[in-house]
Amino acid sequence: MLMFWMCTWSAAARAGTHINHRENYTFPSWEEATRSTDVERYAGREEYETAVADSSYRLEKIHYSSDGLDVIAYLYAPPISSHERRPAIVFNRGSYVRGEIAPELVAMLHRLAAAGFTVVAPLYRESDGGEGHDEMGGADLDDLMNLPAVLEELGSIDTRNIFLYGESRGGMMVFQAVRDGFPARAAATYGAFTDLEQMVDGKEGHSMAVAIWPQFDQERSQIIERRSAIHWPERLNLPLLLMHGSKDASVPVVHTLRLATALSKESKDFGLIVFPGANHVLKNHEEERDRCVVEFFRRRILK
Repeated sequence: MLMFWMCTWSAAARAGTHINHRENYTFPSWEEATRSTDVERYAGREEYETAVADSSYRLEKIHYSSDGLDVIAYLYAPPISSHERRPAIVFNRGSYVRGEIAPELVAMLHRLAAAGFTVVAPLYRESDGGEGHDEMGGADLDDLMNLPAVLEELGSIDTRNIFLYGESRGGMMVFQAVRDGFPARAAATYGAFTDLEQMVDGKEGHSMAVAIWPQFDQERSQIIERRSAIHWPERLNLPLLLMHGSKDASVPVVHTLRLATALSKESKDFGLIVFPGANHVLKNHEEERDRCVVEFFRRRILK
C-alpha cells in the first residue's frame, strides 16, 4: 500500500432546507437483496447479515426539500439519540440514477457507525423515487449542498464535525462540494474520476455523455470543467484523503494520481493511498479502506 500524508482547513455555510418525511427501513433477506441489488459487489453474506441484525443502529429514509424537489437520503444512526451529538459522515454514492440501494451500503454504514459516526447518504434527485432530474454533477449538487440544514434539523448531529466521503461519481460530487464551500472538516474519496474529458473520450464514452447530458456537444467544455477537479485543484481547501485501486477498470488510477500531483503543487493538505491490485470499489479492502477514513476524520474532529 502506497501512502503519504500532509495538513489545513476551511469551511463555509450553505443555506438550508427542511425535512418532509421520515420512515424506518426494513432490510430484505440476503437472498432477496442479491436478487434486487448489487449487494455482492460490496459485501459478503456474513457481513451483510451481521450489520442488518445489529439493533444498535437503524436506517431511516429521509425525504427532504432541495430546490423545491422532494429528494431522499439515508440516515444510519443509533435508534435512540443520547444528549451527546455525534459527528456525521455524508456518504456520496457512485453511479447515475439508482433505485433502492440500502442493502449495498449497509455493511459500510455499519462500520462507520460503529466507529462513532452518524452517516447520511444522499441519493440525489430522480433516484429511488426522488423528484427532479439527475444531471450527474449539475443542479443535483444542490441535493448535497442543502444537507447541512437537514443535519441541523435532525438535532442528533454535531454539525461542527461533518465529513464528506464519496465513491466514484460521489467522489466527483465531493470535490465540487469542497470547491463550493460545503461546511465539512475533511473529505475522502475512492475510485473518483477527476477528469471527465478522459471518461468521455472515444465512441462509447461520447454515447454515455450524450445520454446523460443531451446538450453535451453544445456545452462540452462547461460540462467537463464543472465536473473535473483537475481543472481547479487550487479551490480544494479541505484536508483530503484520496484512495484508488491500482487495477480499477472503471476509473483508471491515473485520475487520482494526477489530482494528487496537482494538489501537491498547490501545497494542499491531502493523503494518498493506492491499493495494489484492487478494483473500483476496493473489493476485499473495505475494512482497511473505511478504517483509514475513520482515522483521517478523527484527527480533525473539533472537541
